[in-house]
Amino acid sequence: MSTKVIRSKADLAINGAPPAFDQPLHVGRPNIGDREAFLQRVNQILDNQWLTNNGPMVQEFEQRIADYLGVKHCVAMCNGTIALEIAIRALGLEGEVIVPSWTFVATAHALYWQGITPVFADIDPTTHNLNPDAVRRMITPRTSGIIGVHLWGRAAPIDELQAIADERGLKLMFDAAHAFGSTYKGRMIGRFGACEVLSFHATKSFNTFEGGAVVTNDDELAETMRLMRNFGFHGYDNVIHPGTNGKMIEVCAAMGLTNLDGHAEVVACSRRAHATYTQALAGIAGISVLAYDQNEDNSHHYVVLEVSDTCAATRDQIIIALQAENVLARKYFWPGSHRMQPYKDLFPHAGLMLPHTQRIAESVVVLPTGITLSQEAIQTVSDAIRTVASPRS
Repeated sequence: MSTKVIRSKADLAINGAPPAFDQPLHVGRPNIGDREAFLQRVNQILDNQWLTNNGPMVQEFEQRIADYLGVKHCVAMCNGTIALEIAIRALGLEGEVIVPSWTFVATAHALYWQGITPVFADIDPTTHNLNPDAVRRMITPRTSGIIGVHLWGRAAPIDELQAIADERGLKLMFDAAHAFGSTYKGRMIGRFGACEVLSFHATKSFNTFEGGAVVTNDDELAETMRLMRNFGFHGYDNVIHPGTNGKMIEVCAAMGLTNLDGHAEVVACSRRAHATYTQALAGIAGISVLAYDQNEDNSHHYVVLEVSDTCAATRDQIIIALQAENVLARKYFWPGSHRMQPYKDLFPHAGLMLPHTQRIAESVVVLPTGITLSQEAIQTVSDAIRTVASPRS
C-alpha cells in the first residue's frame, strides 16, 4: 500500500484517481477472537440444545465478568440500551435525571422512553466528562438521580458526583459503555455508584456480537434486575415483578467468553495504534490527539482528534477529505443529544447551558482502529490528515 496525497472531492472527480484504500476503513470494526474456540463453544451450545433463558454459557460469562471486574453481580442483557432501561427502572428513577448531552443518544433515550426527563449538564472541555459544577446547577426539586458517563473509557468525576448525590439525596449510576477494563484510582470501573452499565456491542473494544450488562455490589438491586430481564418470572409459572425480555442468548455469551480470553491482546494492539497515531500526527497546528492517563488502565479503543480554529482545515473538511480516501472517520455524538429529536424541540434553549458541549461537538474526529488495522494503514491515514491540515503555500 502506498501513501497517497489527500485530494478534495472535486479534485478526485477531475483526475479520476482511486482512493488510498480499496476497502473502507471503519471506526469500530469488530474485534474477533479465536474463531476455533468460538466455534467449539457454539457446538457445545447446539449439543446442549439450550439456546437462551439463562443457559450455562451465560452463567459462566456472568461469573467471569464479575470476577474480572471485582464485583458481586453481573446481570447480562441482550444489549446495552435495555441494560440502561432496566437499571433505571430497578433504581426507581423518576422525574428528572441529569446526564451529559455529549454521549451516545441511548443514554437520554433510556430515560425518555420511560417517561423520565433527561436534563443535560455541561462537560469539562479537557476530560469530555460531566462537570460537577454544571451538574449542581441543573438540580431541581424534581431531580431523582445522576447518570455519569465514562466517555472514551476515561472515568467520570466519580468522587465528586458521589458527593453531590449523597449531599442531595440522589441516586447515582454510570453508563460505562466505553469503559470495560478501565480503572479509576487503580480500581476497576464497574464498582461505583449504585450500578454501572456495560455495552458489548460489536463496535466496542470487547464485544459479544451484541449485548450488555449491569454490574453492581447491591444484592437486592441485582435480584430485581434478574427478574425484570425475564418478564418477572421467579421459577416456572410464577411472575412476581413487572418485566420485559432483556436476556442475553447463549451464542452471544460464547462470543463474549472467547473475546474475553483475547482481550489483553486487543488492548495491547489498540495501545500501539493510539501511540502510532499520536506520533504520526504530532506537530500539526490545531490538531491534538486525546491522551489517556498512563496511571490508569484503558482499552485505548478510541483515537479522538480535536480540531481547533488554528488548524488550516476545518473538522468537516478533514472528514470529507478522509472519506474521499475511503477512510470513514466519524464526528461521534455530533451534534450533541440536546440537538437531536425529541430533545431539540422539547428543550430548544438547552445549548445556552452547554457551551463546552457545543464546542467539543464541532471539533471532534474519531479515527479507525481495531486489531486488523496495520501500522502502515495508520501512517497513511495520518499522512492524509497532515496533508489536508497543512497551510496552503
